[in-house]
Amino acid sequence: MPIHDELSAELKDAMRQRDRRRLDVIRQVETEVSRAKSEPGFSGDVDDALYSRVIASYIKKMDKAREEFATAGERGQDAVDKLTFEIDYLSRWVPKGADDSVVKEVIRVALMELRVSDAKQAGQVIGHIMKNGPKGLDGAVVSRLVREALGA
Repeated sequence: MPIHDELSAELKDAMRQRDRRRLDVIRQVETEVSRAKSEPGFSGDVDDALYSRVIASYIKKMDKAREEFATAGERGQDAVDKLTFEIDYLSRWVPKGADDSVVKEVIRVALMELRVSDAKQAGQVIGHIMKNGPKGLDGAVVSRLVREALGA
């Protein structure tokens, strides 16, 4: 079943059950998809790939916001709980990224191919991996692990 259809069914169910948290997050995803469709240069279809990309981007933003609210301590706890629910709820519609051991192996191969050992060349390695490596790698994870591997 396409993600759009699943979200529509979830929205109807959330309305019936008066589940405010699910309603809010589903409506926000639909808003984000509408924004993505209206961006200049958008020429694709509204398909599962678009929904996955939008949801992954939204999860990344909410995770960053959650970290910021967590630093507020008790005052930010309600927001942390809300964002944790949203992230957990939406995670089923995004592909699982490669685990660190797979990314480390890709980095090891790239370092050998490029013959890089200087931390100043981390950007070159990251760019090479993101361009030529397996699709779906998280750039932040790649960046962190490349810098670790180069001792930066």
